[in-house]
Amino acid sequence: MKQKKLLLLGLVWAVVAAIFAVGVRGDAAEEVQRLAELMGWKAGTVAADIGAGDGKYTFAAVERVGAAGRVYATEIDAKKVAELRGEVVKRRLANVIVVESKEADTNLPAGCCDAVFLRRVYHHLTKPVEFDAGLVRSLKPGGRLAIIDFPPRAGLEPVEGVPSNRGGHGIPQKMVIEELRAAGLQVEKIVNDWPEDSYCVLFVKR
Repeated sequence: MKQKKLLLLGLVWAVVAAIFAVGVRGDAAEEVQRLAELMGWKAGTVAADIGAGDGKYTFAAVERVGAAGRVYATEIDAKKVAELRGEVVKRRLANVIVVESKEADTNLPAGCCDAVFLRRVYHHLTKPVEFDAGLVRSLKPGGRLAIIDFPPRAGLEPVEGVPSNRGGHGIPQKMVIEELRAAGLQVEKIVNDWPEDSYCVLFVKR
């Protein structure tokens, strides 16, 4: 009887985990869909996910740009880069290119992208001036950059190595705008009701 109860409990947890996994994937797909609409993605768009992590948003993005499009996934962590490359091979995705980035540069080719996005990554940049120059360089004329981030929040540990003017873990929207305008981009749209109490600032390269 006890063994039967344990088996039943195990099945319940497995179902919960499966539902949670689908929900997480669904959230990523929904957020990327909103991002694609905001940035004007279409079949054949070349996009870049900066600080791709486990690739959840990269893989959602490649579904949006289709077989004719391409997605660059950049990561600074060598272990995550290897894991991303393994996942790309496993999924047989010829149009996802994993790039190992550096502290001060994306390492993306010049003029490669129609669209670049950073989701909760910008506030981690330790050399934003140099990194911003790389972001701008990677965009085609008319290309768009989306910064999804959140204002500094109490109770979060400060990010080591970032400029001291951030005000804590996070970054004020005004500062994002100032820094990327200084890098040569223009603000196209600001969305303040992004998921997870974040904002999205959309820039364009003229």
